[in-house]
Amino acid sequence: MTQNKLIQVGQVAGGFGVRGEVRVTAYTADPMALLAYRDLLRADGSTGLTLTSGRPDKNGVVGRAKEIATKEEADALRGLKLFIPRDRLPEPEEDEFYLTDLVGVQAREPDGTVLGTVKSVQNFGADDMLEIAPAAGGPTWYLPFSKDAVPELHLADGWLLVVRPTEVGEREPD
Repeated sequence: MTQNKLIQVGQVAGGFGVRGEVRVTAYTADPMALLAYRDLLRADGSTGLTLTSGRPDKNGVVGRAKEIATKEEADALRGLKLFIPRDRLPEPEEDEFYLTDLVGVQAREPDGTVLGTVKSVQNFGADDMLEIAPAAGGPTWYLPFSKDAVPELHLADGWLLVVRPTEVGEREPD
């Protein structure tokens, strides 16, 4: 399942200069990895950009793409999200994982009760948050992705242990 997912690795930031180069914001640890991936896809799996050359930039890469000949064409693609299949990413080291691998795993309480499933991993500026879709239905809720809230990961078995924070207004006894 995780091997066929598309993973966002960048986004077109617009044209660069007047010769048809494109600026791509990279969401990879090494921005130049975008050149190694070369064929970057749209969210639907169709071709987005085919990078043919490039150089590092402060937020990613400035380069040439097969699909772009002018600055106007590059500017027209501003905001285009770029993806690769999950199986093109290098395998993580032992005891490491990609955040995308958390999507779809069960969130269980210490007694084994299934609270729901991880729907997404979000970052609103502070730290990563797990969006949990409740098993019983209803609105999703967020859980900080911290050692206190998620003390154990059992990704190979498809679940993680969740310790929910106390509700607002509830207090632990003094």
